[in-house]
Formats: sequence, C-alpha cells, structure tokens
Amino acid sequence: MPTLNRVQLIGRLGKDPESKFTPTGKKVAHFSLAVSNHWKDKSGETKESTEWVNIEAWGRLGEVCQEYLKKGSLVFLEGRLKTDKYEDKSETKYFTKVVALTLQFLDKRPAEEPMMSVDEDPGDYDA
Repeated sequence: MPTLNRVQLIGRLGKDPESKFTPTGKKVAHFSLAVSNHWKDKSGETKESTEWVNIEAWGRLGEVCQEYLKKGSLVFLEGRLKTDKYEDKSETKYFTKVVALTLQFLDKRPAEEPMMSVDEDPGDYDA
C-alpha cells in the first residue's frame, strides 16, 4: 500500500540556523519556523495563531540555510515529518520535526540578486 509523508510550509525563521556535524561527518542545520494563521471571529475581530515547527536540513541544503537564512527570513519549505524518541529522567519523550527536502527563499531582494532554490537529495540522513 503506498504511503505519503510530505509537509509544505511557508513561514519565518524564529532564530538563526544552528549547524553541527554528526559523528559520521554529515552537516545538519536546525532552526524553528513560525507558521501563522489569520481569521476573523464571529464579531469580526481579526485573530492570529502561530505554530512553531522545528526544522532540520542536511548536507548542502543545511549549508545554504546556515549561510543565507537569518531570524525573520521568509521561506517556502517542503519536507517530511520525523519523530525522535529520547529518555529524560527515565521518562520517554517524543520530538517531532520536519526534515527539509526543498527550500525556497521568499524574502524581497534587490533586483540584481538571483532567486535561489535548493533541492536536497532525499537520501537516508538519519543520524
């Protein structure tokens, strides 16, 4: 039976990306993405709700994120959901994140600067 694990988000970075290397030498960048939803309630008042999503970008895509993105950057991101499990004081906790596969910068830029889009090979990047 076919399955699908795909996430598409447009949002702003909550902080500058942070990079590190895994013990095997692969580069990975982490950052959070704020995705906001706006609506009007019954009285006509505008409401807003923001979801914070943890993002992980591997390899060349992680390098590009580290180099070009900063807090407040607007991006379109496609990826897949991944849930990690860890132990904290003998209690099992779960942490869900999005592993980025494609990233497109949406910030306004000077006319002479080219638009950048980076596609990452969806290889096996589990650390």
